[in-house]
Amino acid sequence: LTLYFCSVIKTFRVFRDEKFTTSLEKEETDLTVNLLTDNLWQEKKFKPYNFKAFGVAPVRGYLHPLMKVRTEFRQIFLEMGFTEMPTQRYVESSFWNFDALFQPQQHPARDEQDTFFISEPMYTKDLPSEYVKRVEKVHSVGDYGSSGYGYKWKIEEAAKNVLRTHTTASSIRMLYEIAKKPFKPVRYFSIDRVFRNESLDATHLAEFHQVEGLIAGENLSLGHLIGILQEFYKKLGIERLRFKPAYNPYTEPSMEIFSYHSSLKKWVEIGNSGMFRPEVLLPLGLAENVTVIAWGLSLERPTMIKYGIDNIRDLIGPRVDLTMIQSSPICRF
Repeated sequence: LTLYFCSVIKTFRVFRDEKFTTSLEKEETDLTVNLLTDNLWQEKKFKPYNFKAFGVAPVRGYLHPLMKVRTEFRQIFLEMGFTEMPTQRYVESSFWNFDALFQPQQHPARDEQDTFFISEPMYTKDLPSEYVKRVEKVHSVGDYGSSGYGYKWKIEEAAKNVLRTHTTASSIRMLYEIAKKPFKPVRYFSIDRVFRNESLDATHLAEFHQVEGLIAGENLSLGHLIGILQEFYKKLGIERLRFKPAYNPYTEPSMEIFSYHSSLKKWVEIGNSGMFRPEVLLPLGLAENVTVIAWGLSLERPTMIKYGIDNIRDLIGPRVDLTMIQSSPICRF
């Protein structure tokens, strides 16, 4: 049984002031040329400006995630005491790209299905003659304690121009210059593009970036190499690493580097590394006690891990979504 109830009655009183009108006049929002030339601006009513309102966002450029990660990589190497190498040669001779690295001329990597050869100019004419002779000897009959490969080495094959397949060609050029002077330990790095005639898939492109690094010193070991790589990736916040024995014609021992990709739920190769063989270093003119540890790391794959991208073609190439570039956060590993 309800003995009482409450009700609320609201009333409103409406008054007409001096702005009351039965017709609506559109207020102007812009002072146009026509309003000025026809003197209509004096008769029009202008809408008050809202200076607190946001204007149209200006169109501006955005850094690609690869550029953000590249900047972070570069800063880490500089903090670790490395000097950046010049890597402006996209077109390289087969001599510097392969032969100087003790890669035989019949190696599968030098076939057209793996390498882009240049048609014009097809050959280089600028090769250091004395160094070429030492490289030819170590390939064909062996030297410096090596038996070589035992084949007829051809200068015509070495002179062929290619799109460089790795920036290790820049590293061997730097070591060639170092060998001309009294030796001092050095640390070099570079981050630049390389080209390989690869089948495109979720983790491979025909054009990609290589993070190259080397340390030249006396009596360096594989332990130094592993330590440097672990320290570098630790600064990136990547600590789930695996090292797997591998084969490279120009390094011995050699290691592949793997990191776990949480989106793909598998271990992904992110680099290759090793110690340069005597057949590479001694023809340069370096002393026997000088050792060089080196690595070639991926830039794209750590970027994929950082930004949660599971297909490399969504990171670089015609399939890239510009919204992804605009919304990608600043890179801090």
